[in-house]
Amino acid sequence: MHVATSDASSCPGPCGRGGAQPFPGFKTVEPLEYYRRFLKENCRPDGRELGEFRATTVNIGSITTADGSALVKLGNTTVICGIKAEFAAPPVDATNKGYIVPDVDLPPLCSARFRPGPPGEEAQAVSQFIADVIENSQIIMKEDLCIVNGKLAWVLYCDIICLDYDGNILDACTFALLAALNNVQLPAVAINEETGLAEVNLKQKTPLNIRKYPVATSFAIFDDTLLIVDPTAEEEDLATGTVTIVTDEEGRLCSVHKPGGSPLTGAKLQDCITRAITRHKEVKQLMDKVIKSVKPQ
Repeated sequence: MHVATSDASSCPGPCGRGGAQPFPGFKTVEPLEYYRRFLKENCRPDGRELGEFRATTVNIGSITTADGSALVKLGNTTVICGIKAEFAAPPVDATNKGYIVPDVDLPPLCSARFRPGPPGEEAQAVSQFIADVIENSQIIMKEDLCIVNGKLAWVLYCDIICLDYDGNILDACTFALLAALNNVQLPAVAINEETGLAEVNLKQKTPLNIRKYPVATSFAIFDDTLLIVDPTAEEEDLATGTVTIVTDEEGRLCSVHKPGGSPLTGAKLQDCITRAITRHKEVKQLMDKVIKSVKPQ
């Protein structure tokens, strides 16, 4: 079962109001100027307004071999997250905690910009961003993953793979992770006192205790001043900077991710946070709907 927001309509000219059409090839020769003509009219070439997101779709339970999974589409950007739960000894310095290990893969199949081989710089940066979101938002308390203090804990391996890259990978990965975690069911585990081995009861499963619902909202900065939400890959390449705001369901700020580029004034940053809080409600509503639709199963 999947649900999606309404699609953004395309416009024939700037803002779809019959603006003068640029000559064929103008976009190729002067891509930035091409975009500016639309942005001046508070519109984008794909028909969206500056503050409008692309159609968003989420599907959970897509991978039957995983303990939890989700597939998220944000326009053309498509990301799948699969979670596998395994046993491990708790950390020596935190004997009552388990582990959450995210890994983001941006393979060549998702975009010509990525090459085969070990994870590139962008994949590593996205993986670190997801790890920071997990840590800063306290989406799951690691204490909840402890089975027996000092002896046994769960490790959640969260593999996030991009299938189609068209910008705003941070929002898509964060949403996919959150949806997949909501789909995880862990079996009951007990330690046999005689053998000291773990005994798993697959018939008795419980969902994870999701403490917070972090949602990322990304913006591209054009010409150092203009903000557009949910940028495509093309818009990211032309932008003078990007910023990603992560908020939780209570409207609290979990993190601000700004990898260089144009500076933002306090007022602009506040605008981003306000829009991020609104976006959170949209995403949460979308996810609640799809979770509710699969519960009877």
